[in-house]
Amino acid sequence: MAFELNGKTYETDEEGYLINLGDWDEDVARFLAQQEAVALTENHWEVINFLRDYYNEFQIAPAVRVLTKAIGKKLGADKGNSQYLYELFPYGPAKQACKIAGLPKPTGCV
Repeated sequence: MAFELNGKTYETDEEGYLINLGDWDEDVARFLAQQEAVALTENHWEVINFLRDYYNEFQIAPAVRVLTKAIGKKLGADKGNSQYLYELFPYGPAKQACKIAGLPKPTGCV
């Protein structure tokens, strides 16, 4: 599967996750967010950038429980909770946010 954006073709898996993580940029994130019906705000970008940093450090996309705990540790308890993250990414904070962030599907997500 693939999509075209700004004259470039981006390869994705059957669920829409980028194949080549190096293809990601903010325009790609906006496109993927639009496909997911997510209107990106500063709070979304905070989680997306957190996820990208986490992936760069640990080479893994965190599952939702790990994500919630890690965000709470770095950004505070008001942001490190499931309710806040599900408000931002209603189809699953780890799964949907990782897709928009250009990361692989988190381990353990169905």
